[in-house]
Order: sequence, then C-alpha cells, then structure tokens
Amino acid sequence: MLMGSLGSCRPVLVVCIVLILSLIRASEVAGAPKGHFYKWEVEYMFWSPDGVENVVMGINGRFPGPTIRARAGDIIHVELHNKLHTEGVVIHWHGIRQLGTPWADGTAAISQCVINPGETFSYRFTVDRAGTYFYHGHYGMQRSAGLYGTLVVDVAEGEKEPFHYAGEFDLLLSDWWHKSVHQQEVGLSSNPLRWIGEAQSLLINGRGQYNCSLYSKNAQNDCNIKGGEQYAPYILHVLPNTTYRIRIASTTSLASLNFAIGGHKMLVVEADGNYVMPFMTNSLDIYSGESYSVLITTNQKPNNYWISAGVIGREPQTNQALTILNYKPISASKLPKLPPPATPQWNDTDRSKAFSNKVLAHMNTPKPPKNYDRRVILLNTQNKLNGLTKWAINNVSLSLPATPYLGSMRYGLHGAFDQANPPENYPQDYDLMNPPVNPNTTIGNGVYKFGFKTTVDVILQNANTLSNVSEVHPWHLHGHDFWVLAYGEGKFTNKDEKKFNLKNPPYKNTAVVFPHGWTALRFVADNPGVWAFHCHIEPHLHMGMGVVFAEGIERLGEIPHQALACGLTGTSFMDTNKH
Repeated sequence: MLMGSLGSCRPVLVVCIVLILSLIRASEVAGAPKGHFYKWEVEYMFWSPDGVENVVMGINGRFPGPTIRARAGDIIHVELHNKLHTEGVVIHWHGIRQLGTPWADGTAAISQCVINPGETFSYRFTVDRAGTYFYHGHYGMQRSAGLYGTLVVDVAEGEKEPFHYAGEFDLLLSDWWHKSVHQQEVGLSSNPLRWIGEAQSLLINGRGQYNCSLYSKNAQNDCNIKGGEQYAPYILHVLPNTTYRIRIASTTSLASLNFAIGGHKMLVVEADGNYVMPFMTNSLDIYSGESYSVLITTNQKPNNYWISAGVIGREPQTNQALTILNYKPISASKLPKLPPPATPQWNDTDRSKAFSNKVLAHMNTPKPPKNYDRRVILLNTQNKLNGLTKWAINNVSLSLPATPYLGSMRYGLHGAFDQANPPENYPQDYDLMNPPVNPNTTIGNGVYKFGFKTTVDVILQNANTLSNVSEVHPWHLHGHDFWVLAYGEGKFTNKDEKKFNLKNPPYKNTAVVFPHGWTALRFVADNPGVWAFHCHIEPHLHMGMGVVFAEGIERLGEIPHQALACGLTGTSFMDTNKH
C-alpha cells in the first residue's frame, strides 16, 4: 500500500512526507507487526563465568548471548554468522512454536543443516504469543559450552496481562563445567563411559562463584569478586513495598533446581509461556527447559535477602548459586544477616510431585480434547551398544541422519532416513524396577508420523538404569505445547486414565518424568513440520534419548532455499532433486 501511494505523489516534497507519515501512523494504529533485526557472530572466547577463566561459546563477544525482547506478533530476524573455526552451529528458539516456519526451529539434522564455519544463516520467525522463553545451541552439546540467552515476549500493543507489577527481572539459570564440551562429548562416547560428573558451578545470568561461598563474612575476599565483572553476582535492586515480576528460565545441561528468595513468598503466574492459576510458594522447582514467572512483593523489612538455586533430583555435589535481593537504599555490599534458603532434600520426590501438581492452567487456557486418536508409549532406558553406554526409547537409541528430515520428507528423499515405523510401545513384561536383563539396544532414526490435526497421547514411562537407579528426565517438545494430563507411579496402564485432568491441566512445552514413574501428555498435531521431542538433559540427548515427530508435511509450501542450503549460495537443494 505504501509503495502504491508513493507512486501517486505529486512532486511536492512536503506533500509526500505528510503522506508517508500518515501511512506509517495508520500502520501502527492497525497493529502492524514490528521487525527486530540482529546480526550475531558465534565464536569461542575466554571468559570467567565462575571466577575460573575458561573457554565459552559467546555471541558478539558476550556471555550469555544478547537478550531478545519483542511483543507478541512481532517478527524476529537473526542473521547468524559462524565464526567457529572447526565446527558447525545452530540455534533453537526454545518455546517458540514456529507456526509456518518449521525451517527456523534451529535443530541440526531435523529442521536444517548445521551452519558451517564461515557461513551465515538467517532465522526469521514470528513470536506469536507472550511469555518467558530462551534460546540455545542445538548441535552436539553446545548448550553445555554456553551458547544460550534469554528471549522475552511481551503482550501485544493494547493488550494486558492478567496481573499487575511495577518492574521485572529476567533470570537465566545454568550449570557450568571446567572440562571443555569436547572433553565431555568424548567421555560420553568412550568405552568405558567417562561420565562428566556434576557441574563445578551453578550460574545466574551467566555468573557464579567456584570454590567459595558468598555466604561468608569475608565473601568479598573469599570469592575474590572485586573487579570480577564477569562473575560478580547479578544483584536484584528493588524498592520497598513494590511488586516485581521475576522471569526464571532454566537452560541447565544436567541439573534440576529449586529456586527460592529468603523471607519472601512467590506467586507463580506463568509456566512455559502460558498463564497458570496463581498459587503461592516458598520455593520453585524448575527443570531444564522450563520457564516460570513469579510475582514478589517487597513488603519485608528493608534489608538484603539471599536468592538461591540448588540442585534437586540428583545428589548435589555443586554449591548453591547465590545472589542478593537488595532493598534500596541499603548498600548491596552488605551481606544478608540470615542464611540462604535451604535447598530441599534432593531425593524428596513426593515434595517435587506435590509442587508439579500445583501447576494448573489459567481459566483462559485452551482445553484439551476429551479423547485421543493415537497413543504412543515411550519407555526411557539406559542400554549398551557395542560396549558404549546409550539411552534409548523403546530400545531404539536416536542417531540423527546426515540429511535433515524436513527437506528429505518434503521432497521425497526416502533413502535419507529409516522408513520403518519406530515402535509405539514396549513389552508389557518389562521390569521397570530393575536393570534390564538384556542391556543391548539398537540405533535408529525413524519418524513418528501423525495425521494432520490428530490428537496424540504420549505416555513417558521411566525405568531403571544400568546402575540400578531411576533418574529425573525433563522432556521438551518442539513446535507445540502439550497438556500435562497426569503424573503417576510405576507402570502406566489404561486404568490410569481415570487420573487424567481434563479440566485444567497445565499447558506447557517441557514436562518432567519422575523416577520409576510416568507422565501423560496430550497434544494436537496441527503444526506442519518435523519436530524433535527429547530429554532436555544435554548428555542424555547426546546419548540417544529422543524421538522425532512429523505432521502435515504435504501442507508445507516451498521451503526457503537458504534453509535447505544452510546459508550457502549456488545450486539449491530443490534444483539438485529435479534431476
């Protein structure tokens, strides 16, 4: 419309300018989406996330990467240049459903090829819904190397949140190892397995303190944080008697965490980009891949209070991450008088389940279909493959193909991956409570194909490991949100359907499976594309703990050349396949 109107302008400059301005104002009033353009360079660099200098993967010389902030309906355009000398890279926009842009999901070998050294790839997508999200590397274990950052989507212009606050903070929680990501990967692929062990530090917004405690009268000296700009605590400065929103996201590679603020209760209002029925809590369990918003009111005695994040779900061998809630005008260098909140017992599964069951959908959240069309039961097991330790789903350990699924399925390259349907259940005589009698597994890269708009139930079933324990697994689905219908213990049977919450189940993109238990999910396969569904613990995915879903591929139009050629120019993927 703008160009057409300009063509009719008289050669009077003032008239043209007035017309242009009026058209711009009209488009703003009409709520036209705003574009946000970023030019990013990914490279390794020396950094001190916890006071110990190491090599991290940063963006534009920063760690964590830059925060993206937009409004619902806006368009994000990231021009990503790979400055790594010896490896490819991709970035996944965690929680963004990529409606109509499956090629921008940022999953290596699923939605795109890796972006090779020296190449540039353009991600362009719409952030369709307000919420708390983040982004991270999705190739190899680059999330463990530090490739992540925050992505916040505010409500569209003219819309309001169902709660009020005067200010906000964004907290990104992560864990950090002093071993390089390459050492970690080689160890996981060794015979015998060389396990990476527990993290050396927990980070809040990329900042932590190794081998010291902020909770000390001499913390400034003990932790040597004077002048340590890269690892000095990220302090939350607040005014008394004010309500603040704290957005909390977890991009940890291994740790499940409990988050708390000394002396303050939190009102939970959002989970994974969806509003929830508000509830008060003293602490918040957050698993890798999850995000929450909480409201706090600074109605305590003006002072400084500890904020803590500690390990649950695994026996903790890593100190709490600590920072300070600083009431102005109190000096932030004055340490809190009370000790930090104690992290709950790491293996108190009943407490963790009770917290998860408090998360219920807000009244305006879409309701789940009452019935399902197809049910897939996925058994998580730890296995052996030619002496290597693997994770498997229904005895298949995922090994991604060389050609990305999205292109090969759209253009009929049937030899690019296994065409056999992967198993949709496991033998019902399998003993969940003991290590497998036959530990051997197979590898595969088949796809679960769903009819468009099919309602799918996924039952995630946890089992025992080779070392006779059962672990916590947070599972993340790309391209969709799902309803968490129920958590249960032991082996799922059809009789457990009576436990399903069809009234107000939480609507999320990441859900935990507890030890020796099951989690029931329901989603509608209404987003054409190929989507990863996997454990969000980085080494578990690296060792094969994931599956691939596909739906509506025939509804996709032409996939952008660059998405198939991964930033290269010249002969396109489609041209190659015409011969």
